[in-house]
Amino acid sequence: MSSAALVREAISARSDDLLALSHQIAARPELAFEEHHAAEAVANVLRGAGFQATIGTDGLDTAVRAEAGDGPLAVAFLAEYDALPEIGHACGHNVVAAAAVGAAVGLAAVAGALGIRVVLLGTPAEEGGGGKILLLERGAFEGIHAALMVHPGPRDFIEMPSLATTELTATFTGRAAHASAFPERGVNAADAATLAQVAIGLLRQQLRPEDRVHGIVTEAGVAPNVIPDRARMRYLVRSARLEVLGVLEDRVERCFRAAAMASGCTLEVRRTMPAYAELRTDPDLAERYRVRAGELGRTVREPSERARRAAGSTDMGNVSQRLPAIHPMIGVDSLPDVPHQPGFASVCAGPRGDRAVLDGATALALTAADAASLEPLRRRLLGDAT
Repeated sequence: MSSAALVREAISARSDDLLALSHQIAARPELAFEEHHAAEAVANVLRGAGFQATIGTDGLDTAVRAEAGDGPLAVAFLAEYDALPEIGHACGHNVVAAAAVGAAVGLAAVAGALGIRVVLLGTPAEEGGGGKILLLERGAFEGIHAALMVHPGPRDFIEMPSLATTELTATFTGRAAHASAFPERGVNAADAATLAQVAIGLLRQQLRPEDRVHGIVTEAGVAPNVIPDRARMRYLVRSARLEVLGVLEDRVERCFRAAAMASGCTLEVRRTMPAYAELRTDPDLAERYRVRAGELGRTVREPSERARRAAGSTDMGNVSQRLPAIHPMIGVDSLPDVPHQPGFASVCAGPRGDRAVLDGATALALTAADAASLEPLRRRLLGDAT
């Protein structure tokens, strides 16, 4: 039996477990660094498939590391499983996790014959916590030659349009007072937040097409008859490349400072997440994925200009800057629903999400098998270890 057939057979044999894993994670969404149920579920499926799996690695309680095989070429599949506040798995991380586990199971079936060490990394807190960045900094990717994952989206694309990003939290401190009896004694922190929003809105007129600035006010008073003495804002700042993100970050911070000056408030600005880098796609791995996904009936395209305008961000970008990586979008035919809408969570927990789990697992595993079998690609990857 060929390597490809063995991969498909191994995934097929575990298909019920993989789909059950996706549904379990979808039904019990957990926020960043709190994904205890998901981490346990991922590890249990892998243990049942013969992997040595550990929960809690590199100082992260909900990170997972599982391995099988001992060949010289180390390939990692990355499983995300954190959810969004209130709208659950509206980014489809249940599909990401189950597809990664399935890919690891499939590749393990040929690891000995192809000289591969299969690694599954469960990476917490993609939605703002930067779990992959923390794992990078703590050495989890040392000795890994390639990192692969898929992410659900409305259509199949060879890569996810991705921007560098970071988060700024601005806290304005004023002085409380009775809003009717003694308004002159107050310093209104909510006014500072309003001024900052206006300044950022005007700044957007001069931004480059690839730049993004957006956020929320998380605190701005507790009663309408009390002048708020505290307001807090969380804003994401995005740009095409990490190296130019700091310029835009500085311009946004000046909007906060101008608002503090105008209102008379004091200000504290903090960067409250690691900076995510833009995604770099390995062309050879991407081409093998395109071919293997095509065999499953999927047409994997380059993102159109319109699709590139619909860019998000991912901490996989930081991984891709350090070692060969792919992060294709696997289509779930969700339109008009798109990621970060409640309807997208429903699609990813249904039949179209199930197909994405199994197709994604198969295409990723076969891509990795090709990387081990094609001598020029194998040699290059072995030379690219971190």
